[in-house]
Amino acid sequence: MAELAWFKSSYSSNEEAQCVEVAETPGTVHVRDSKDKSGPQLAFEPAAWKAFVNFAANADV
Repeated sequence: MAELAWFKSSYSSNEEAQCVEVAETPGTVHVRDSKDKSGPQLAFEPAAWKAFVNFAANADV
């Protein structure tokens, strides 16, 4: 398996921010803690990730 190309949100303005990194492959969206790059990862189907992102973007927080 090829190495994943991870990216962090543009909302993450500094290294101290609590962020996740995301890597996309055909059929899977991988998510990990940006502070623990060798730690556990989550994997989502693209439709599930899209639904989560839409929900988070529209949440009243």
